[in-house]
Amino acid sequence: MGRRPVTVRLARWSAEHPWRAIALWVVFVAVCLVGGSAAGLNEATDADQAIGEAGRAQLIVAEGDFHQPAVENVLITPRSGALDPAAAKAAADDAAARLRQVDGVASVGSPVPSRDGGALLVPITMAGDPETASDRVQPLRDATAQVQAAHPALRVEEVGGPSIGQALDDTLGRDFQRAELLSLPVTLAILIIAFGALIAAGVPVLLALSSVAAAMGLSTLASHLVPATDTTSSVILLIGMAVGVDYSLFYVRREREERAKGRSGLNAVEIAAETSGHAVVVSGLAVMISMAGLLLADDAVFSSLAVGSILVVAVAVTGSLTVLPGLLAKLGRWVDRPRVPLLWRLTAPRTGRPGAGGPRFWPAVLRPALRAPLATLVVSVGLLLALAAPALGMKLKFPGMEDLPRSTAAMQAYDRLTAAFPSNGTSHTVAVQAPADQADRVRAALTELAGRTATDPLFAPAEGDGPKIEVSADRRVSVLEVATPYASRTDEAARSLHELRDEFAPAALRGLPDVEYAVGGGVAASEDYARHIEEKLPLVIGFVLALTFLVMAWTFRSVVVALTSILLNLLSAGAAYGLLVLVFQGDWAEGLLGFTSMGAIVSWLPLFLFVVLFGLSMDYHVFVVSRIREGIRSGLSNREAVAYGITSSAGVVSSAAMVMVGVFSIFATLSTIDMKQLGIGLAAAILLDATIIRAVVLPSLMTMLGDANWWAPRFLRPRAVAPPAEPPAPAPELVGAR
Repeated sequence: MGRRPVTVRLARWSAEHPWRAIALWVVFVAVCLVGGSAAGLNEATDADQAIGEAGRAQLIVAEGDFHQPAVENVLITPRSGALDPAAAKAAADDAAARLRQVDGVASVGSPVPSRDGGALLVPITMAGDPETASDRVQPLRDATAQVQAAHPALRVEEVGGPSIGQALDDTLGRDFQRAELLSLPVTLAILIIAFGALIAAGVPVLLALSSVAAAMGLSTLASHLVPATDTTSSVILLIGMAVGVDYSLFYVRREREERAKGRSGLNAVEIAAETSGHAVVVSGLAVMISMAGLLLADDAVFSSLAVGSILVVAVAVTGSLTVLPGLLAKLGRWVDRPRVPLLWRLTAPRTGRPGAGGPRFWPAVLRPALRAPLATLVVSVGLLLALAAPALGMKLKFPGMEDLPRSTAAMQAYDRLTAAFPSNGTSHTVAVQAPADQADRVRAALTELAGRTATDPLFAPAEGDGPKIEVSADRRVSVLEVATPYASRTDEAARSLHELRDEFAPAALRGLPDVEYAVGGGVAASEDYARHIEEKLPLVIGFVLALTFLVMAWTFRSVVVALTSILLNLLSAGAAYGLLVLVFQGDWAEGLLGFTSMGAIVSWLPLFLFVVLFGLSMDYHVFVVSRIREGIRSGLSNREAVAYGITSSAGVVSSAAMVMVGVFSIFATLSTIDMKQLGIGLAAAILLDATIIRAVVLPSLMTMLGDANWWAPRFLRPRAVAPPAEPPAPAPELVGAR
């Protein structure tokens, strides 16, 4: 007998020394957490995250080292009809007097009337660090509320970056708190239904949570090589819970099946390690390859997400191969306690031969694929391609202020502010870097540029004393804010950007020597980032496809299996893209899902969604095809092996998919459009993949291909493998008809 696989050797040692394995795992998690805490987090800087011309503008502004204090405003508007100037002035004077007495207010400016006379604005400059202004804005809001109470005939409200930030932090904080509170019970509930026993349901959650904790610490250490962003920990939690539960679920389910056949605890663990353990290693490698593709995006955010995801998957795989066998060996038959009576009868492992006496649902689903594979394949693939077709019209944009939830008073006040004072809404930043002795010429050029835009309907004229031009203390950096009256993601806002970049800015600045300039701002960042994603997406997809093909070909010793794996996952991703476009680029689902359509998909989502879906889909694919190959090696015909592989894996794949769908669906309940799109995209794609792809398209394709599934060039063909002691039996009602 040859040397046993490393997964089996690890499992045997762990099962024979369970307390050592458990203790080593606990120490490993603790060391990761302590080490990460001691090292501290190294966060990505603006320079790390600069993309395109908008990024260059941001860096030029940073070179100027401007003091940019936090600014709030008191907006005074009529409740109905025209604004009474005397009443508005009285309210403005009252607001100024009260706010000057508030700690944290550096100055209160003179009231500024709107061009149509329908509103009055009192600007407020806050003292202290602008980054923490949202935490210190409540006393200002309280003072404004007192002014409102004293002038009930008017609408007096506070609006500005800090107050909007505080309102959004409160809203999003409640959202994520609800999501975190729901995700764990939802996961446990689905696993209890899947296992019918509380301890068996708790083991995957325990491993997943410990894997996430260890990966959090490791990612903090890794941030000193690849700087982290504020989204890294959320993605580690998302991916870690998904793969951690999946890998444990595959392993525990197989171990229970083998024990139900009468095998000893150690033998059951070894068989689970040789089969499900091997599948876990392959699928984990596939997920890590997919996530590594993000490193090619040349983006600090994606690089950080890639490192965090790779670490949590690696830790989850390690835990399932090391501590999980020891835990299962120590628990023994206690893993099936305490039982939930009705659920246990429905989910208990069968003691008979596979395929005999099992549930009838999956055989019924599978029957068309086995009896009429070509017709089933054509119909199912045609439906998925029809679902994917809308993706050809996908548009990419960043969400703007108009896409934030309007449930808060701060955002409602913002809408009234930008309607009365358009220059306080969307704006472009013209950043210029030049020798100090050119500062006066640069200011004159920027003043001329502002004058030219003031006569163009795509731009909003400056309020107050003229164009907003700031010059740094060393006179080397000058910045002009050019406003547009249109929302940030509208076509008019995009046209104003291109006009500014292609015509106005070059005409005003091209004659100045040694000048570097760039046009940035929110609209520019959205346009540049969408272009960046469109350029990098083919590179990332090509990398992921090529490496995944090699891994699958080597694992299954079949070029055909590797190629069909790639094609099926591309079909799944395409269907998810098409569904996103159908739901979110139109407005028919707004009332159903509680969002306002932005007419586009969030810029970063297609690339991130592709790597996540491709990686997670491989979990199911590797597990199902591994079961089919078991059947082939045991002497079953191709059709019989497909029937055995699909029916024997359907329960665990369905359970794992439902966990993911349940958790991802929670994200669709959050307030922001990007989280809604992420949640719907992931949940729908996993559901499609675990049902139509794995239960219809895959079996029909493999049945139609027959023995050609396992073709490979001579150098890749496996050596002869002895069949297992007890070959699996196919479901006779599926394979009887030819």
